[in-house]
Amino acid sequence: MDPRWSKLGDLLVNHSLEVKPGEKVLIAMGELESYPLVRGAFEAVVRAGGYPQVQFLSEDLRHQLLKHGSAEQLSRVPDIEAYGMEWADCYLGLRGASNLHEHDDIPAEKLSLNQKAMGQVSTLRWQKTRWCLVRVPNAAFAQQAETDEETITEMFFDSCLLDWPKETARWREWARRLDGTGRVRVTGQDTDLSFSVRGRKWFAWEGRSNMPDGEIMTAPVEDSLEGQIFFEHPGVLSGRLIRDIRVVWKAGRLVEAASATNQDFLRAVLATDAGSGIVGEFAFGTNPAVNRFCNDILIDEKIGGTVHIAFGRSYPQCGGRNASAIHWDIVKDLRSEGRVEVDGTPVLENGRFLF
Repeated sequence: MDPRWSKLGDLLVNHSLEVKPGEKVLIAMGELESYPLVRGAFEAVVRAGGYPQVQFLSEDLRHQLLKHGSAEQLSRVPDIEAYGMEWADCYLGLRGASNLHEHDDIPAEKLSLNQKAMGQVSTLRWQKTRWCLVRVPNAAFAQQAETDEETITEMFFDSCLLDWPKETARWREWARRLDGTGRVRVTGQDTDLSFSVRGRKWFAWEGRSNMPDGEIMTAPVEDSLEGQIFFEHPGVLSGRLIRDIRVVWKAGRLVEAASATNQDFLRAVLATDAGSGIVGEFAFGTNPAVNRFCNDILIDEKIGGTVHIAFGRSYPQCGGRNASAIHWDIVKDLRSEGRVEVDGTPVLENGRFLF
C-alpha cells in the first residue's frame, strides 16, 4: 500500500479530528476504492486510543433506493446513519467518487425528496460531532476531472500533505483582515453580486473539517443580497451536473434561478424549504496545490483564486442565522476574469490575492 495513505490517515486523526483516548470515531467508507485510506485512518484511531467503527456507503446502493423506493422510503431519514451521529464523538467521511451520471434516470422530484432526508443526516453530523470529509480519488474521479488517475492522485496528496502550520498562519491573517468589514462585491462573467457581512465573522478552514482544505468563509447577512451570479462550471448535487447556473436576488429575495441542464432539479432544490434560496456561506478558495476543476465540490471549492457560495444552512460561528436542510456549495471561477472587492478595496483579482 502506498505509504502516503497511512500518513494521510494519521493527519486526519491527529490534526483534523484530534482524536483523544476513549473517543468513538465513525468512519464512513464511501465506495470500495476508499479502503486504503480507511485502513490508514482505522490504524491511527487505534493508536490514538479511540474506538473506530466502519460504515459502508455507496451511490450504487443509493441508486437502488432512488429507482425502486416509494416516496415514504425516499423521505425517511436512515435510522442507523442518524444514530451514528448521536453515538460518535468524531465522524470521518471518506467518500470515493462514483459515476456522475449514476442518477440520470431518476426524476428530479424523487432525487430532491431523498436529498432532503440526506440533508437531515448532514445536519446531525454538523451538530453532534467533530467531523472531516474527504473525497478519495479513484478511476471514476479521474474521469470526471478529465485526466488520468495518477495525475489526480498526485494533486490530491500534494494538496492534503501541505505544511499546515505555515498555511494556517497565512489564512488566519487574511481572515483577521476581513473581520469588521461591511460589504462584499463580486464581479465577473455575467456577474455583479453584492451583500453585507457587517457583524459577521470570517473563518479560515485549515484542514479540520475537509481534506484537502483551504478556504476563508463567512455568512452573508441574510436579507442583503442584491444582483446576480453566473457559474462557469457545473453545480453538482446528488450526481446531477447542473450547467450554466444563473441566480438573481433582489432586496435579499431569490427572484430567478435558471440553468442550461437539470433546471427542474435546480429549482426543486432551491425550493426545499424557507432557507434554501438564501446564501448561507461565501468563501475564498486558498489551497495552492488544487489547480484543476474536478466537478466535485469537496475539491473544487478549495482551488486557490476562486470563490464559492452555499445555498441554505449557514455556520453559526460566523454569525449566520439561516436554517435549511441543504448546504450546497457552487464555485465561481475568477482566475481568468473577475474581482472581489471588500468595502470598495480589491482583495482578489483574476485569481490573485491582493492582501
